[in-house]
Amino acid sequence: DLRKQARQLENELDLKLVSFSKLCTGYSGARDGRRDRYSSDTTPLLNGSSQDRMFETMAVEIEQLLGKLTGINDKMAEYTNSAGVPSLNAALMHTLQRHRDILQDYTHEFHKTKANFLAIRERENLLGSVRKDIESYKSGSGVNNRRTELFLKEHEHLRNSDRLIEETISIAMATKENMTSQRGMLKSIQSKMNTLANRFPAVNSLIQRINLRKRRDSFILGGVIGVCTILLLLYAFH
Repeated sequence: DLRKQARQLENELDLKLVSFSKLCTGYSGARDGRRDRYSSDTTPLLNGSSQDRMFETMAVEIEQLLGKLTGINDKMAEYTNSAGVPSLNAALMHTLQRHRDILQDYTHEFHKTKANFLAIRERENLLGSVRKDIESYKSGSGVNNRRTELFLKEHEHLRNSDRLIEETISIAMATKENMTSQRGMLKSIQSKMNTLANRFPAVNSLIQRINLRKRRDSFILGGVIGVCTILLLLYAFH
């Protein structure tokens, strides 16, 4: 009798799970068809829909059947433990394990289908909100759209100006660094020349003597040229 009851519940669960799976599969298409016939502003997306009510009803019925099947399995386990024929214990345990596996499979399938249905419903809700936002944006006046485009263009111009300013500042900083390096190089050369001049004072005095001798030779040569010029003039006028 317990096995007959278990089989009857398993058959009912199998039919319910098939219908439940079909409801989950056809939910998205039904939502799209309703959105084509009605406006999203006047028709609610999910609340009060026949699919949602059917989903809740079938989920409750399947949960009740799963509870009844669990109770039948528990009663069969009690009967198996109290059986007085040892030779039948192995067959009874095998039968009980088979019904437990079927119950586990149905429970897993139910929770999986339920989770998929809830995920599809949440996705449809999000898509409906996005479509509503898009429609509200499209229904806005042309002045607002034009103003938005102008704001975007102005924002792009500001970004371009900021980029040019940053490039100019980078060039100025590089030029400053180059000039600073050249200034340091010139100071280094000057310090080296001063060091050489201080290290070799004899060379400095020799250069000064050479300059004085060159100046004296210039004076002598100028005097000779002047005397020769005067004598030539006197000879010419004589």
